[in-house]
Amino acid sequence: MRRIIYGISLWVFVAAAACTIAAIALPEWITYTAPTSSPSSTPIKIAYGLHKRCSSLTGQCTKFPQYEDCQDGDRYFCSMWRSTGFFMNLSVVMELACVIAYITILVGGRASREAGWKILAVLLGLVAAGQLIAMALVAYLYDHDKRFFPGWVLDKAWILCTVSWSVLVVDMFGILLAKLLMPREDDYEPIPEPRL
Repeated sequence: MRRIIYGISLWVFVAAAACTIAAIALPEWITYTAPTSSPSSTPIKIAYGLHKRCSSLTGQCTKFPQYEDCQDGDRYFCSMWRSTGFFMNLSVVMELACVIAYITILVGGRASREAGWKILAVLLGLVAAGQLIAMALVAYLYDHDKRFFPGWVLDKAWILCTVSWSVLVVDMFGILLAKLLMPREDDYEPIPEPRL
């Protein structure tokens, strides 16, 4: 039964990890869309990702933040934005450690299934905490930085990050709950008494 619980937990984790990777890859953490005067033309869109900024005006994405983005009063913004990228990348590394923990627990014997919850719950909590910090940093910048005036919105990547850490927290508590509610596994099968 424990193997089934860990298997379900693994699939939930894989879904959260896919959200994490998509959040890092999508250049849409914060976006601005402005309608144009002509209804037939496409609206102007500027999008900030963790590592690039895209604009429909130029039709291309550039590395972000660049040196000129981090001058004078913008150093604070740049250091917080880079910290967000660091926490998201660290989360991916921790997710790789989670994969190794899942494999070890599922392939290992009874002892690894009974004790594996300790390491796995801590790893899932660390991944969720890193993503929560990244999400909070972007939300703080969105609320307080002068470059984000009304019209800017927290977009798809930010939502994916929020979904990911939320699912990881639920997964972690599911593993802890299974530990508390499930009986210990026996390492032998009872031998039925012979009938006379």
